[in-house]
Amino acid sequence: MGIKLYYTTVTASREVKSQQAEVMRILDSKSIHYELIDISVGGAIRDEMRTKSGNPTAVPPQIFNEDQYCGNYEMFSEAVEADTVEQFLKMA
Repeated sequence: MGIKLYYTTVTASREVKSQQAEVMRILDSKSIHYELIDISVGGAIRDEMRTKSGNPTAVPPQIFNEDQYCGNYEMFSEAVEADTVEQFLKMA
């Protein structure tokens, strides 16, 4: 599977929950299949997300196409507004 969405099921942040839900809703509405990777299952997965994104303090949601970093929620949101989601996801 190509698109990977790093997210968390354990967060007190309403903002993070809202952002994750919005990314999933938009991907679903565009019929873009994606794999969910829950960073709350272990620190190693969170560290992997941060290493791959090149940001040692990255928080979910973080979006990848395979191992190629696409961006975070803000970048995704900008792509949605510009109607360039497929380019953002490196699918086009």
